[in-house]
Amino acid sequence: MLPSRSLICLLVVLTSLLPVQAQAAVPDTPARAMLERSRAAMRSDPEQGRKLAEQALAELDQAGAAADPDSLVLAHWLLCDYHSERDRAAAEAHLGQARALLPRAPRLRASLLGCEGDLRELAGDSVQAMALFEQSVAVAEQMHDDEQRADGLYHRGYLRGVRGEFANGLFDLRLANQLYERLGMPQQALTSLNAIAILYNRMGDYSQARYYFEAALRAQQAAGLRREQAVTQHNLGRALENLKDWDAAQHAFESVLALSRELGYPRGEAYALRGLASVRNARGDAVGALALLDQASELQHRTPDERLRAQVLLQRGIAMRLLRRPGDAAAALGEAQKVFATADSRAELATTYGELATTLSDQGDWRGAFEQQQKYKAVSDELLHRQLDQRFATLKVEFDSAAKDKENQLLMREKAATERALDQERRASALRAVVIALAALLVAVMGVLVWRHRRTSHRMQDLAMTDELTHLPNRRHVLGTLQAMLADGRACALLIVDLDFFKMINDEHGHLVGDDILRAIATVLRDGGREPVELGRLGGEEFIVVLPEVDIDTAIAAAERLRMKVAGLDVSRWLPDRNITISIGITLAESGDTVSSVLRRADEALYEAKRGGRNRCVARIGGAAGVPVSRGASAADAPAPVMPAGSVTP
Repeated sequence: MLPSRSLICLLVVLTSLLPVQAQAAVPDTPARAMLERSRAAMRSDPEQGRKLAEQALAELDQAGAAADPDSLVLAHWLLCDYHSERDRAAAEAHLGQARALLPRAPRLRASLLGCEGDLRELAGDSVQAMALFEQSVAVAEQMHDDEQRADGLYHRGYLRGVRGEFANGLFDLRLANQLYERLGMPQQALTSLNAIAILYNRMGDYSQARYYFEAALRAQQAAGLRREQAVTQHNLGRALENLKDWDAAQHAFESVLALSRELGYPRGEAYALRGLASVRNARGDAVGALALLDQASELQHRTPDERLRAQVLLQRGIAMRLLRRPGDAAAALGEAQKVFATADSRAELATTYGELATTLSDQGDWRGAFEQQQKYKAVSDELLHRQLDQRFATLKVEFDSAAKDKENQLLMREKAATERALDQERRASALRAVVIALAALLVAVMGVLVWRHRRTSHRMQDLAMTDELTHLPNRRHVLGTLQAMLADGRACALLIVDLDFFKMINDEHGHLVGDDILRAIATVLRDGGREPVELGRLGGEEFIVVLPEVDIDTAIAAAERLRMKVAGLDVSRWLPDRNITISIGITLAESGDTVSSVLRRADEALYEAKRGGRNRCVARIGGAAGVPVSRGASAADAPAPVMPAGSVTP
């Protein structure tokens, strides 16, 4: 992805220099006015921003550093930010001069640490970059500076996403977004949402990433943020590239190329040319791809971005392989692999291993191809497991956050009700000597208030445990029950039910029809799962069923009954041309299991059911040596739907 993180850090530095009660007022000088204009220009016309910053720096140098050290640090930072994508030596020179002034402007230390981390990341040193971002967050927290803290969280969250730490990265980015919104910084909040979309893209949720990118692009176009438009348009192109929507991806990259050339932004041009070369390779035009990559390489030499160089090398290796030049392809891919490994960019590293395996196979180097294929499989499996683990870790973060929010809301309402009651009691005490009757009446009113408060509290508790759409218990309720069963050592089976092709239904018939279908599925589950069965909605089109005290055969039979009932639903009033089917993943809770491990095993079984053709049940339990095995029952007797159907994987 083409990062836009340095602009966030820039805006934090600028806003932290504004006068507040605890700080000395900053002199209102012509140089300061130029820096303000430079800041505004950086998001729309970086070249104009650079000229203004250099002019302000010249005036400040003439006045001397003692006159306004904060503005002098700011001027160096603006130029460091500009050169970070173009000239590493110039950027580091300005950073060094800014650091030398820190004793006179110490509150900018966290932002300068973020700047240094940015330069290290562009150089491909993700370990050192992460250490600097950690320091930036810690310093901002010590200084109680929420703006610089949000910026540090943004940097750290983005890099965690690159390294495959999806849940932790999402947590940092969401917290940064909340801080920016609380501080009234909408453009920074929008950029943090853009980074969340990049993380979704890395997790494989390309459609959701596309939605966020398109929304951000509309907002940036309305605000006239032309440089940010180029960044977001490129990230949208990467999402479309992953979706293999080559026409849309080509249009996106062409837009980035045109806008970057207008702005004089060589790094943006290089990324756009790499994207267009990827489209050419996908269409089999390797010669055209190489011509674009030659242009990208020439531009890349003007920007200190090692991952960009590796991405260009990866596409060059693919083009050489398509042209049956495996030796050249292997050389380019080998160099790209070294950069991706150093940067800990796992997804791109897996892709490079796969291309190397194919290239060595074309050379007849079967041993080398086998070794690269093994590396590809190891990294791909690691990413898959990370995505599964991080998916449930993310669910837990969301669950814990939502639970805490609801708990805080309840406590605030209870506190407000208590304060109102105490106020009424104080008034009653003051008037008791005058009107005893009023005191008695007040006591009665108090009783009514307490009763209504209690009734409202019970109602709120019910709402907190119920899914609003289907009126089934929600994820919080069912997972809490499952956790209690596991803590007590009770045997149980877990079913994850997923509606097949639900996105297609929403796209073709609308979300209102999708909601009706979900309610119909919920009715089938409710009718087929009486007590002591626990069931609820896990989220989206996924439902969860907990069967206490059953063996695997009983669980499979129950899952099959649910699958058959759903397949037999009459949905002609919504979907005249198809039936509805579900896929079910089944597992048994075992000794030592946690909620996450049971959910992961059931989700893996569900993934097998989807991969096997959908409309089927797949069971997955632990073997004697802890090796997962799959078993189930036949689904051959299911009604034949229009969508693909299958049988239970044995």
